[in-house]
Amino acid sequence: MEKIVDLEEELELVQKGITKLTNILEGRAEPSFITDEWMMLYTTIFNIASRNAPHEHSQLLYDKYRESLKEYLTAEVLPALSEKHDEFMLVELVHRWKNYKVMVGWLTHFFCYLNRYYIPHRSLTPLAEVGLTCFRQLVYQFLKDKVRDAVISLINRERDGEQVDKTLLKNVLKIFVEIGSGKTCYYETDFEAHMLRETSIYYSHKASIWIVKDSCPDYMFKAEECLKREKDRVLHYLHEISEPKLLQTVKDELLSRYTNQLLEKKTSGCHVLIRDNKVDDLSRMCRLFYKIPSGMKLISEIFKQHVTAEFTALMKQAEDAASNKKPEKKDQIGLQELVLVRSVIELNAKYLALSNDCFQNFSPLRKPLREVFEDFCNKGFSGNSCVELLATFCDNTLKKGGTKNPSEAVEETIEKTKDSSYGDITLSQAVKLLAYIDDKDLFAEFHRKKLARRLLFDRSANDDHERSMLTKLKQQFGWQVTWKMEGMVTDMTLAREIQSSFQEYLKSNRQENPGIDVSVTVLTAGFWPRYKSHDLDLPSEMKGKYSLFSSPMIIKCVQAFKIFYETTSRRKLTWLHSLGSCNINAKFGERTIELIVTTDQAAVLMLFNSADRLGYSEIKSQLGLTDDDVTGLLHSLSCARYKILNKEPDSQTISRTDCFEFNSEFTEKMKRIKIPPPPVDERRKVIQDVDKDREHAIDAAIIRIMKSRKVVVNQQLEVECMEHLKHVFKPDIKAFKKRIEALITREYLERDQKNPSIFRYLA
Repeated sequence: MEKIVDLEEELELVQKGITKLTNILEGRAEPSFITDEWMMLYTTIFNIASRNAPHEHSQLLYDKYRESLKEYLTAEVLPALSEKHDEFMLVELVHRWKNYKVMVGWLTHFFCYLNRYYIPHRSLTPLAEVGLTCFRQLVYQFLKDKVRDAVISLINRERDGEQVDKTLLKNVLKIFVEIGSGKTCYYETDFEAHMLRETSIYYSHKASIWIVKDSCPDYMFKAEECLKREKDRVLHYLHEISEPKLLQTVKDELLSRYTNQLLEKKTSGCHVLIRDNKVDDLSRMCRLFYKIPSGMKLISEIFKQHVTAEFTALMKQAEDAASNKKPEKKDQIGLQELVLVRSVIELNAKYLALSNDCFQNFSPLRKPLREVFEDFCNKGFSGNSCVELLATFCDNTLKKGGTKNPSEAVEETIEKTKDSSYGDITLSQAVKLLAYIDDKDLFAEFHRKKLARRLLFDRSANDDHERSMLTKLKQQFGWQVTWKMEGMVTDMTLAREIQSSFQEYLKSNRQENPGIDVSVTVLTAGFWPRYKSHDLDLPSEMKGKYSLFSSPMIIKCVQAFKIFYETTSRRKLTWLHSLGSCNINAKFGERTIELIVTTDQAAVLMLFNSADRLGYSEIKSQLGLTDDDVTGLLHSLSCARYKILNKEPDSQTISRTDCFEFNSEFTEKMKRIKIPPPPVDERRKVIQDVDKDREHAIDAAIIRIMKSRKVVVNQQLEVECMEHLKHVFKPDIKAFKKRIEALITREYLERDQKNPSIFRYLA
């Protein structure tokens, strides 16, 4: 039979254990628990709770647990806290909360048998939660307002520069989270909401003072420092969920409320910072206003106004300079145009760097840049397209010597271009400007023409820059645009190898050697621009009885190379005499002057070795050239700067009835002069070549689309064709319609009989 133990004695034993725990926590003279005492308490509670009914008193123990905690809070904790205020109250609260958690922990261990069986079966609140509830009801609800106000007071004192106990604040605010069993509901409701309200009041007062007395950079510096310090507060003692709300509150008071007033300050606002290129201040401005829509919108507007104003002033200055040009040079690209292009490139580079470095490549800021520079790049200046201006600028940068210009700005460009690193940077900036151009194929053709002249006449200043430029163009336009130019560079490398082999051939075959230095450049026709070729009847004798001009035998040189080349290649050679050059010794009385002329000009001059006077028709018949070619050659020799031939009648135009004779009275200080070749309208030729290539490109795009779709509506075909070609050029609607009609005529397409706006592909 089970022995019945006196319940009162057992409860008294439990109470003694709780009293001893209280005394230990309060620091009274009490020895610590030993293992036997701990086990005795646990066993006593276990016995009370595990007996069979009616001697089982689990509910009594459950109530005893709760009442013991309440008694401790009311007898020990609340009186101690009521005596303290402000920071001292917070210190005491942290201490008491720490002790209380220890007490709850010990009692939970003593009464753990209840947690294991009785509480789950009766669906009661767990012991640990009972402990939190007691503290919440008796202490937290009584002190939460005082604690909150004390914490906020310490935070504001820290904002004003005082040193505060951050560990204390962290421990106090941790209580707001722990009192909710790890959830932040009490923290947010009882502390955070009030803290944010006080923060708003604090920074509203500060902002009203700073906005009046501080400049824009100083104000932004203070605002950024405030945001940094608030982040530090979250790191040190506030809960992490407070960070976005706290920072937004600070931004609202310091930035959003004063956006216009701050950014539009006359002496230090956004416009002044952009004007003075204050990179650090502009970067800070972007960091602060990046997520404030009204701020970034205003910055974008100010940025656009500034860029537009600076660009307009630049164009006005250039137009004023261009208006002073002579009428006959209005359409020529001169020094002022190159200065303008350089200024535009630098302006674009400056604001691109500003956009990338300061404004984190913010897209609304890129839009005004694109609008301003697209307007320039696709409109032109002083009768010249921007495409040609850019091509000429790149040519000037890449060729030897650059532009001989007294202008300080261009002289600076020339000097800097001698530095290889600067040249590469300049080209990179120029290529970036090409992104705004619609007619990229037109630039590529201009550049190809000028590249050809640099390569053929050895005017390229730096091979590395040429290759670098082609790489940049390839990245910008794609390989379809640059493959011919790359072939040209490769051709020159192969041509040097062929020339070296030709020299070895002449050394070993002395009977073929013409006896002079001769250099031949073999080109691949498909890579190079279309040059006009003609059959020139070269004079067979270079020395006549008058011996006015002496030069090696051109025919013998040509024949020697033909024989050599036939032994190494089967490719057909077409001689471009207009690109060749000759050095001729001309005797003007007793004085001999060396003339550097083209092969065609040399052939004309050689004719006067055997005749004193020749008419236009005689020259034409002996050389076998067309009227246009003869007219250009005679004009360059008789009407240009160096009048090697006298013309009768004396005028600036060439007619078929004119007669020519050698100008024996020609004088020149220099012993060696270069006669300019006949002028060629390269601009018109380039435009014609590009127009032809565009026709083929549009045809190919249309056929490619039709071949995959079979049946397409006119508007859809137009849109897709534009999309296919936009990376190279912007097709004209009229040109598109013209190519459609041409393809219909050639039976690649047909119109639908019922709906003319529908096209069908004919396989």
